[in-house]
Amino acid sequence: MSTGKKALTHLSVALLAASALLTGCTKSETDGTPAPAGSGGEQQVASAAPGGASCTLDAYGAPKLDLANAVVGFSQSEKEANPFRIAETQSIRDEAARAGVKKLLVTNAQSQLSKQISDIQDMLAQGAQFLIVAPLNSDGLEPALQAAAAKKVPVLTIDRKINATSCKDYLAFLGSDFVAQGKRAADAIIKVTGGKGKVAILLGSSGNNVTTDRTNGFVDQIKATAPGLEIVAQQTGEFARDKGQAVMEQLISSNPDITAVYAENDEMALGAVTALRSAGKNPGKDVKIVSIDGTRNAVQGIVDGTINAVIESNPRFGPLAFKTAQDFYAGTPIPENVIISDREYAADNARESLGNAY
Repeated sequence: MSTGKKALTHLSVALLAASALLTGCTKSETDGTPAPAGSGGEQQVASAAPGGASCTLDAYGAPKLDLANAVVGFSQSEKEANPFRIAETQSIRDEAARAGVKKLLVTNAQSQLSKQISDIQDMLAQGAQFLIVAPLNSDGLEPALQAAAAKKVPVLTIDRKINATSCKDYLAFLGSDFVAQGKRAADAIIKVTGGKGKVAILLGSSGNNVTTDRTNGFVDQIKATAPGLEIVAQQTGEFARDKGQAVMEQLISSNPDITAVYAENDEMALGAVTALRSAGKNPGKDVKIVSIDGTRNAVQGIVDGTINAVIESNPRFGPLAFKTAQDFYAGTPIPENVIISDREYAADNARESLGNAY
């Protein structure tokens, strides 16, 4: 067995053990009710990306560390008005406490790259010995990565990839297969439209691999399998509900015959629902909507009939992130890319699966 596969096995077993402790603990932007404890929303490892390398403590050149006596830093990228970010940060906080981390430093870049760089540098100045980073963009973090490398502090990235060298600039990436998410969203759109109609895409924010991959996966799958579906517009809503609503209003005006919307996150989909209703259209029926994330409000939208399908992107990285750190310091090789599996919510399972949403 390769070192990458061995590492994946260690991670999978450890994650399953940790998952019993994990709480689906977040509130949405408009609903203050947390997901029930033990609701089944835990992350599961799917695979290590094919062809990826692996990294060991010796190869990285970092000193051995006991997390119970360590200072760990978490750099969040975006403001926590988005349920994904709320759930992600809370998961890191909860698992740090369970792991007995001596001190957890948490910062929020508020969607500003320069602030994320200074946040990471500040945490290093405060003695951070291990960093978990949710990158704002795939490029631009070089000054922060260089500062961490100078102090031999490992950087574990989650939910967005960075364009850098693993086991040198950063340890590994934990997250979803975003191209596959886009393809699955396309399949869902094809199913609910019958493969015919005009589709608008609400793009995520630019400058990161999530938006690029979710777009490419969707567009390629539509071209390959549904020639009767025409993509008539692509415009960024920057992963925000208010901007998604504003963009949808513009698209309805310029393309009144749109029959389907692919939103690259749930917040934009919820904004689109509001815009469509304001325009006198019936979201989920007149205009089919498929999105990505798995927030409580979006899955409830499926139950209510305003959204047709949601591809999950699970933000509960705490157990996997800290187990990865523990394995790394124990000498286990860590795969360059650890890919998690994501569910799919649709009309046939949304009601009974609502407890898995965040």
